[in-house]
Amino acid sequence: MQTNSENNATRSPADTAGYSSPWRVFLVFLRLGLTSFGGPAAHIGYFRDEFVKRRKWIDEHTYGDIVALCQFLPGPGSSQVGIAIGRLRGGVAGALAAWLGFTLPSAILLVAFAYGYGYLADAASSRLLHGLKLAALAVVAQAVWSMGRSFCADRGRATLAVTSAILVVSMGAISGQIVAIVLAAICGTLFLKTPADVPECLAGMPGTRTQAIVCLVAFVGLFLGLPLAAKLADAHWLDLFASFYRVGSLVFGGGHVVLPLLQAVVVPSGWVSGNEFLAGYGAAQAIPGPLFTFAAFLGVISKGSPNGPAGAALATVAIFLPSFLLVGAALPLWGKLRSFQSMRKSMAGINAAVVGILLAALYDPVWTNAVHNATDFCLAMSALLLLAWWRCPSWAVVLLTALATLAFG
Repeated sequence: MQTNSENNATRSPADTAGYSSPWRVFLVFLRLGLTSFGGPAAHIGYFRDEFVKRRKWIDEHTYGDIVALCQFLPGPGSSQVGIAIGRLRGGVAGALAAWLGFTLPSAILLVAFAYGYGYLADAASSRLLHGLKLAALAVVAQAVWSMGRSFCADRGRATLAVTSAILVVSMGAISGQIVAIVLAAICGTLFLKTPADVPECLAGMPGTRTQAIVCLVAFVGLFLGLPLAAKLADAHWLDLFASFYRVGSLVFGGGHVVLPLLQAVVVPSGWVSGNEFLAGYGAAQAIPGPLFTFAAFLGVISKGSPNGPAGAALATVAIFLPSFLLVGAALPLWGKLRSFQSMRKSMAGINAAVVGILLAALYDPVWTNAVHNATDFCLAMSALLLLAWWRCPSWAVVLLTALATLAFG
């Protein structure tokens, strides 16, 4: 067993000084981006092992505070944790380096799949692609179940979840989601109960109040201004950027919740077909890194210009940009914000609504586009069994389901 002195001997001077160069931050997160399978919950575990236990870049208290903060923010939770760690370790450049390292591997793989998808479709490999849709069904079903157990542990929150699902199915994805989130926030504040005790916030979070306000103003300004600018300019690239920025600003509850929001943006507009969307979502389960890089796949195959690599870069930057601004705004203010019980009760309601939104997506488009006969049902349930109870990694379940459709589909 290594002693503390041995551990310190194996760490670089930058590590012991509490600062790392952006290049070093990039390399550490690049390795995580290449190996972090299993989704956001697994990513949080990988980060803890890497930065708390192995490298000792931050302590357990700091890490717990960062994770708690990112649960309150819309956007990709694990990526936001990475951005915050990079900000703590290497400043603003470190935050950018952390995001690039963790995001690039999955984005590149999905761009490659987008080009390969056209070849597969031309080669009449529809059964293989159908297997990706069935695997996506299993992944979303598991997300609904696990998130429901965490966020809907009582009758009040379960009622909010089911009500949200009904609103989304009956009103449509975009308007239904907005109404569900607003209603859940109000009901949560008024009626839900949350623990009164809040651990004392760690001092020393980076950034000043002025920087926080600048980031918050930029976030709100882009959220409100981009759609107006896209409408006035009548430019596809600006419309694409505004749409993906809006999605990145509204996703509460983790990566899987991005599915209904993105589907509501790219499929009805004709940018991406329903089959392309679900095939890409299935492929996104089989690779490491954040699920939000699904935007890269959609940017490549989007109808209109830009698409291809330029479209992938535009969509990926747009969907992650809100996370940078929100983390920059929240880090200096986190201690004050989470002391308000009304804020925590509102977030409890929003988290319950997120479960309902994902439940609605499980029905449409996932189930309605994937399950057409008894064989599809059996394969989807088998995939869910492997994923949820046998604890098989998601990439292996995706691969097995796709191969099974070739044999039995």
